[in-house]
Amino acid sequence: MSTEQLETAANILKLLGDKTRLSIIGMLMIHDCCVCEFVDVFQMSQPAISQHLRKLKDAGLVKEQRKGQWVIYSLDQQNQLFPMIKDILKFVPNQNEKFIWLEKNGLRISCD
Repeated sequence: MSTEQLETAANILKLLGDKTRLSIIGMLMIHDCCVCEFVDVFQMSQPAISQHLRKLKDAGLVKEQRKGQWVIYSLDQQNQLFPMIKDILKFVPNQNEKFIWLEKNGLRISCD
């Protein structure tokens, strides 16, 4: 492993050391989401969630797609580090309960 690869891996691990960002990645492994869904799930402000997503996007872990006025986020499975992310998520609790909560509260379809 080159010094550059080691640096990249260390930066990704630092980035995922934040439980909110790790949960976001876990959720995106299941479904694409918009900011409003993360705001509801994490009970955080939209600017705070956007900051987390920007860091993940800057690292190349997530990508965004515009759908009308909404921005939908998804994992960038083409990223060379995606296999590492998948392996890390094996040790993280499944985030599906967050989607169940969103649906139960009528918040899952808020961006369609």
